[in-house]
Amino acid sequence: MARKYLPTETLGTYIIFDDDAEIFRCKCIELPLFVIPMKLNSPNIDCIPGEMIYDVKKVSTVKHPNSFLIKDVPDRTAVMIHIGNFATGKQVDTEGCQLPGMKHIDIDGNGTLDVAQSTIAMGKMNELLPDEFKLYIL
Repeated sequence: MARKYLPTETLGTYIIFDDDAEIFRCKCIELPLFVIPMKLNSPNIDCIPGEMIYDVKKVSTVKHPNSFLIKDVPDRTAVMIHIGNFATGKQVDTEGCQLPGMKHIDIDGNGTLDVAQSTIAMGKMNELLPDEFKLYIL
């Protein structure tokens, strides 16, 4: 996953490979990266720490069925990849999780990008990814 840090959100791209061949690509959105002196990686405020490799496991919860749990995120619990569209604005679908979608677009007209077609992206990820895998954040 490659990221672009903006003041209002963090935009990313998921790329799924089968050996060396790219088989799927979609977008992602997260909370922004706030640089508060002496305090990074704040739940419900920041995106998850990047430039790391995380173990990920398929999970299903009542709130987020057919999702993925990103394991061992420093100083965090229950960080997931799940369906949602908004990381900023009046409606926010994340408390520190990653939201996949097929494209970045300003859905609600508030001047910031969101992700569209999250259900489609999540379905394809569930179809292609094994029960456990590594997430490389660049």
